[in-house]
Amino acid sequence: MMKFTLLFTLFTCLSAWAQDVATPPASATPPVPVAPPVVIPDDGIRVSILGYHDIAEKQPETAMRIHTSKFRKQMETIQQLGYKVISLDEFNAWKKDGKTIPAKSLLITFDDGWKSVYTEAFPVLKQLGFPFTIFLYKNYVDGGGKALTTPMIQEMLASGIMSIGSHSVSHPFPIAVKNAQKKGPVVFDTYLRNEMGESKLFLESKFPGKITTYAFPGGFYTEEMLKLGSELGYSYMFTVVPGKIKRDQANETLHRYIVQGNYDKIFEMATSFREGASGTEPVGILPGQVQTTPYPVLPEAGAVINSRLPEISADLSKVEKLNPATLTMKISGFGEVPANFAVASKKFSWQVNRPLRQPSCQVSITWKDSAGKAPETPLHWTFQIDRESAYLPDGE
Repeated sequence: MMKFTLLFTLFTCLSAWAQDVATPPASATPPVPVAPPVVIPDDGIRVSILGYHDIAEKQPETAMRIHTSKFRKQMETIQQLGYKVISLDEFNAWKKDGKTIPAKSLLITFDDGWKSVYTEAFPVLKQLGFPFTIFLYKNYVDGGGKALTTPMIQEMLASGIMSIGSHSVSHPFPIAVKNAQKKGPVVFDTYLRNEMGESKLFLESKFPGKITTYAFPGGFYTEEMLKLGSELGYSYMFTVVPGKIKRDQANETLHRYIVQGNYDKIFEMATSFREGASGTEPVGILPGQVQTTPYPVLPEAGAVINSRLPEISADLSKVEKLNPATLTMKISGFGEVPANFAVASKKFSWQVNRPLRQPSCQVSITWKDSAGKAPETPLHWTFQIDRESAYLPDGE
């Protein structure tokens, strides 16, 4: 009897304990449901991000250096075409908060922290009112020589048109990152936290504002860097892969066009917008597209003129071993035209003899050299007609 009583008591206690565990007290706070992330639908807008490095007028143009005069012309062309240069704040408001921005919008960025950004680019951007971002790496700030100084950075920040992003501590080459990765996950994590995290802390301690953007040095990144960037508080990270940005593109691998001084096609692609473009690059010359030509032409490529009877010409004085007998000029709406070649000046020109009717005009000039070889870079361009100021009745 005593054994039965003990067993019954034990069973009763266990049942009561199980009930206490299964039934939370009435005063317990119920779990808060986690709201699903807000998905902002694609609005069809595409943003183009330009990336620059060094700027100098008297040094040769390279993949990393552009002439000051060309940089100014590019910025003025953006303005003339009516494109909107937006700030990082405006970019964030569009991409994350669903705000509206103009359909043809651009961001302007600079990598490293070259002093020429202050001496060459800043005056142009300040004059035009274009906002821009500099991605600085810690070891180059106040690095002497061609590096930006703290007072220069502070002055540009005070202008209200500049923002700062991070570009690592030492700007490591891909081989350095890969060598660190080979040492194992613990060593690699420490390495990345220093390069990506310390640079952020340094910039935030030295300049006002939070650092929420990061540009991968050389565009190189690993999966570990993508995950760590979010943990460190980077809202956006930028590559050097060209292409337009859609609202739903991953924030960890955003496209950028790195503009080169010795290859103008990249700037042309960056500033070419097509209706319904999905980020792929356009083919050929489009009306309104920023263009460059290997030789001087008139009207200039992409220009808007107020005459429907212009002289169309090309300065071919720099063409080596030109065979004038092979020159041809074709103009949209006219076909091949009887253009004239001036031997002394090597100007190839034709005076339009009836009013141009279309809003844009395409020109193509071809030739061969004395060996019968055509040029590697064809000479073709488009200019536009301001129809409101140039229109004439058909009978005139």
